Amino acid sequence: MAETHAETHADLEGREIVIAPGGCTGWHYHRVELIAVVRSGTLTRILHDDSVVVHRAGTSFIEPAGIAHIHLGRNLGAEPVVLYVTCDALPEGAEFSIPSPAPPGSTPCACSGPAL
Repeated sequence: MAETHAETHADLEGREIVIAPGGCTGWHYHRVELIAVVRSGTLTRILHDDSVVVHRAGTSFIEPAGIAHIHLGRNLGAEPVVLYVTCDALPEGAEFSIPSPAPPGSTPCACSGPAL
């Protein structure tokens, strides 16, 4: 399967995502790969395999696309988590993330999370 990548800045889109202290994103996945930079706070991600990855301010990570990469983001700290996210431009009207049930064997999350 061939991958497509943005060829110009017009082919990219960016968002600022804020997760309040104690908040979470809910289980979800993305239709396109994205690059995230943690501007402030500490983001704790629980991945599809139940592994936990912690990202502090000033770090970045790549989020793979597709349902095989379901994950959950939590803010366990006392200050808001602010993420700057960049990805290939989505089709008009397409949602940035797709809500999903918790992966098999993972703990369901009670939070509904922000609209990503």
